[in-house]
Amino acid sequence: MAKILVTGSQGFIGKNLVLRLKEEKHDVIEFLVSDSLDKLESIVSDVDFIFHLAGVNRPKDEIEFTTGNVNLTKQLIYFISKLDRDVPVLFTSSIQAEKENSYGVSKKKAEEELLTYRDNTGNTLFIYRLPNVFGKWCKPNYNSVVATFCHNVINDIPLVIHDEKAIVNLVYIDDVVNDFILQLRVSSVEQNRVFKGIKPVYQISVGELANKLKQFKESRVSLVTDNVGSGLSRALYSTYLSYMAPDHFSYTVPVYSDERGSFSELIKTPEHGQFSFFTAKPGIIRGGHYHHTKNEKFIVVKGEALFGFKNMDTGEYVEITVSSEKIEIVETIPGWAHNIKNIGNDEMVVLLWANEIFDREKPDTIYAEIM
Repeated sequence: MAKILVTGSQGFIGKNLVLRLKEEKHDVIEFLVSDSLDKLESIVSDVDFIFHLAGVNRPKDEIEFTTGNVNLTKQLIYFISKLDRDVPVLFTSSIQAEKENSYGVSKKKAEEELLTYRDNTGNTLFIYRLPNVFGKWCKPNYNSVVATFCHNVINDIPLVIHDEKAIVNLVYIDDVVNDFILQLRVSSVEQNRVFKGIKPVYQISVGELANKLKQFKESRVSLVTDNVGSGLSRALYSTYLSYMAPDHFSYTVPVYSDERGSFSELIKTPEHGQFSFFTAKPGIIRGGHYHHTKNEKFIVVKGEALFGFKNMDTGEYVEITVSSEKIEIVETIPGWAHNIKNIGNDEMVVLLWANEIFDREKPDTIYAEIM
C-alpha cells in the first residue's frame, strides 16, 4: 500500500482514479483547487507517488491557463525538489500540447518544466498526452462530445452536429486508470520512457457516434441490443448508461397473455439470438413444432415440465422431465419436433434463448403433432 497524492481529484479523471486507488487499499490524499500551496507542500513531503491531474481547460480569463497549468506545476516541482528523494510524478497533459492554442501552449510549458526537473534530478516522470477521454462522471456540455451526446440523447435534447464525418479519437476512462495504476509498479528500465500513451485509441466519426447512442436508446423499444460485450461499443454503452437518472433505471417490455399463460421477448441481439420467457398453467402444453436450423435452450426456473421430442425422419419419440428443483438446460434439436407440458400443480416459468431473432417472414417454425 502506498501513500498517493492526487491533484485535481474532483475532476472527471480524478474521481475515477481515486475510487480505483482506494479499491486497491492505497492511502489517497486529495488536493483540490481550493486548497492552499502550504497544504500542498505539507502533503508532498509525505507521499510515495503523485498523480498530477489538476489543470485549467475552460477559464474565464486566459491568464488562468498559466496559473492553473504552468504555475501550479512549477510549485509542485519546487516542493518535490526540496525533499532530496525520488517521488514519481505522473502528469496528464493533452494532445493539444502539439498545437498553438492557449490551452495547448500552457500544457506544453508545464511539460517542459517537468522535463527540466527530471533532467536535473533524475527523478521518475510520466507524461500522458491524452486525447478525448470518455466514461462515467464526465461533465456534459463542457469539453466531451461523448458526455454531451449521451446526456442529450437520454433527455431528448437535439444533437448539434457541424460535421458528421469529423473523426474523433477516444480513450476510455477505465483504460486510462488501468494504465495510470500500472505505473505504480513499473521497473526502472521502463521509467526511462517519459511520454506514455493509452491503448486502445478508438476512432469514430461524429455521425456514427450519434447514431450508435441513438440505437442504445431505441433498444428499449426494439429490444435489439448492440454487441456491447467488447471494444468501443462496450465502453460507449457503459458510458451511456451512466448518464441515466434513477427514474430511467428500469423499463417495461410487452407481455402477451392468454388462457395458457404469458409470453415476453426480453432481449434481442443482431448476432447472438434472443432471450424470452413464458409461463404455463398446470396441464398446459406449449410448442408443438420443429425447426430446420433454429435451435433453442430452455430453463425451467419455476415448476416441473415434461419435454416431448419426435424425430421428423424416423418418428422416434423421447420424453425428458425437468424441474426447477434441479436447474438443467434442455436444448431443441433441428429436425426434432418438440413441446413442453406443465406437469406440476402451480404455474410454470421458463426462460428461453433462441440462436436467432424471430423473423415472421422466415420463421423456421413448422407445426407438427408430437403424439
